[in-house]
Amino acid sequence: MIQNVFKQIHMKIALIGYGKMGHAIEEIALSRGHHIVCKIDKDNQKDFESEAFRNADVAIEFTTPTVAIQNYRRSFAADVPVVSGTTGWLKHLPEIKDACKNGHTFFYASNFSLGVNIFFALNRYLAKIMDQFPAYDIHMEEVHHIHKLDHPSGTALTLVNDILKEINRKDSWIEGKRDSDKQIEINAIRKDEVPGIHSVSYESEVDSITITHDAKNRKGFALGAVIAAEFTYGKKGFLTMQDMLPFLK
Repeated sequence: MIQNVFKQIHMKIALIGYGKMGHAIEEIALSRGHHIVCKIDKDNQKDFESEAFRNADVAIEFTTPTVAIQNYRRSFAADVPVVSGTTGWLKHLPEIKDACKNGHTFFYASNFSLGVNIFFALNRYLAKIMDQFPAYDIHMEEVHHIHKLDHPSGTALTLVNDILKEINRKDSWIEGKRDSDKQIEINAIRKDEVPGIHSVSYESEVDSITITHDAKNRKGFALGAVIAAEFTYGKKGFLTMQDMLPFLK
């Protein structure tokens, strides 16, 4: 199974962001034989300059969109590879890719859950089929906990952009009520402590087809992030889930 592919590697991991996701990643990393050498949160930013951080094999970053890019810059300054779990910062993506061309290592995914990435593949396959059936309209819904700041989620954006590549009758997406039949509506809901639910629906006058991924907890995201960290070992450049999971290509 994919979770066992890189298990023989024992890495020195730095955690950037030590909230609920940071704790979940720590638990899984330790269970896989890794060492947590540094935990950086908002109250100990000076640890970016510590020897422990500079000696890390990789940093796994789960914070917020407003501070993520600065965390990446500071990691690159210390020559530490980054696995990025934060979404909502992609306007800075060209800067990150340029840094990777100059010898740095960065792994980005809108969602590290292995189940979600299977869902991505299923979504693309279904969209190719549904392009042939214009009677079906398309809409999406994503639900997350109230602490998630960006909306629609990075996962929802990956899903809708993959659909737009396959469905010729649609040309854009919109959050909320659409202005045109060519748009795909995304309904983004923030509720309680929901880890993440994503649904894609195709609806006609006679029936509807819906695919859904419903995360039960954060463990799937944490496991995927640790496996991605293992995958980065010894590699350079800009990496994605498509590099790690060939079925996504």
